[in-house]
Amino acid sequence: MQLIMPILCVLALTACGEPDAQTLSTLPTVDELAAAPERLKSLRQQCKLDRVRLGDELCNRVAEATRKRFYGDGKVPYTPSKEPPKF
Repeated sequence: MQLIMPILCVLALTACGEPDAQTLSTLPTVDELAAAPERLKSLRQQCKLDRVRLGDELCNRVAEATRKRFYGDGKVPYTPSKEPPKF
Protein backbone atom coordinates (compact mmCIF):
# COMPACT_ATOMS: atom_id res chain seq x y z
CA MET A 1 0.00 0.00 0.00
CA GLN A 2 2.85 2.38 0.83
CA LEU A 3 4.49 1.73 -2.54
CA ILE A 4 1.32 2.32 -4.54
CA MET A 5 0.74 5.92 -3.39
CA PRO A 6 4.11 7.33 -4.62
CA ILE A 7 3.70 5.52 -7.93
CA LEU A 8 0.21 6.97 -8.39
CA CYS A 9 1.50 10.45 -7.55
CA VAL A 10 4.30 10.14 -10.13
CA LEU A 11 1.85 8.94 -12.78
CA ALA A 12 -0.55 11.79 -12.04
CA LEU A 13 2.23 14.37 -12.31
CA THR A 14 3.54 13.02 -15.61
CA ALA A 15 0.04 13.03 -17.07
CA CYS A 16 -0.31 16.74 -16.28
CA GLY A 17 2.82 17.76 -18.19
CA GLU A 18 3.05 20.27 -21.03
CA PRO A 19 2.40 19.03 -24.58
CA ASP A 20 5.44 18.22 -26.67
CA ALA A 21 6.79 20.85 -29.05
CA GLN A 22 6.52 18.26 -31.83
CA THR A 23 2.79 17.87 -31.20
CA LEU A 24 2.24 21.64 -31.38
CA SER A 25 4.34 21.98 -34.54
CA THR A 26 2.08 19.57 -36.44
CA LEU A 27 -0.93 21.83 -35.87
CA PRO A 28 -1.71 24.28 -38.66
CA THR A 29 -0.84 27.92 -38.04
CA VAL A 30 -3.41 30.69 -37.86
CA ASP A 31 -2.28 32.04 -41.24
CA GLU A 32 -2.60 28.61 -42.88
CA LEU A 33 -6.13 28.23 -41.51
CA ALA A 34 -7.13 31.75 -42.56
CA ALA A 35 -5.93 31.02 -46.11
CA ALA A 36 -8.08 27.86 -46.41
CA PRO A 37 -11.73 28.80 -45.80
CA GLU A 38 -13.16 25.32 -46.44
CA ARG A 39 -10.78 23.69 -43.98
CA LEU A 40 -11.47 26.46 -41.46
CA LYS A 41 -15.22 25.92 -41.78
CA SER A 42 -14.82 22.19 -41.27
CA LEU A 43 -12.60 22.62 -38.21
CA ARG A 44 -14.97 25.20 -36.70
CA GLN A 45 -17.79 22.67 -36.92
CA GLN A 46 -15.63 19.94 -35.40
CA CYS A 47 -14.59 22.25 -32.54
CA LYS A 48 -18.24 22.98 -31.80
CA LEU A 49 -19.10 19.30 -31.67
CA ASP A 50 -16.03 17.74 -30.03
CA ARG A 51 -13.59 20.27 -28.59
CA VAL A 52 -12.20 17.78 -26.08
CA ARG A 53 -10.99 15.41 -28.80
CA LEU A 54 -9.44 18.14 -30.98
CA GLY A 55 -7.85 20.02 -28.11
CA ASP A 56 -7.92 23.60 -26.92
CA GLU A 57 -4.79 24.63 -28.82
CA LEU A 58 -6.22 23.75 -32.24
CA CYS A 59 -9.65 25.21 -31.47
CA ASN A 60 -8.06 28.43 -30.22
CA ARG A 61 -6.11 28.69 -33.48
CA VAL A 62 -9.31 28.09 -35.43
CA ALA A 63 -11.05 30.86 -33.50
CA GLU A 64 -8.15 33.25 -34.10
CA ALA A 65 -8.12 32.44 -37.83
CA THR A 66 -11.87 33.06 -38.00
CA ARG A 67 -11.41 36.39 -36.27
CA LYS A 68 -8.56 37.27 -38.62
CA ARG A 69 -10.66 36.47 -41.70
CA PHE A 70 -13.59 38.49 -40.37
CA TYR A 71 -11.66 41.60 -39.37
CA GLY A 72 -9.01 41.41 -42.06
CA ASP A 73 -5.75 43.21 -41.41
CA GLY A 74 -7.39 45.72 -39.06
CA LYS A 75 -6.95 48.71 -41.36
CA VAL A 76 -10.19 50.60 -41.78
CA PRO A 77 -10.79 52.33 -45.12
CA TYR A 78 -12.90 55.01 -43.42
CA THR A 79 -11.04 58.02 -42.10
CA PRO A 80 -13.13 60.41 -40.03
CA SER A 81 -12.86 64.12 -40.78
CA LYS A 82 -10.76 66.29 -38.54
CA GLU A 83 -13.63 68.67 -37.93
CA PRO A 84 -16.33 67.56 -35.53
CA PRO A 85 -19.83 67.30 -37.00
CA LYS A 86 -22.14 70.29 -36.59
CA PHE A 87 -25.63 69.55 -35.35
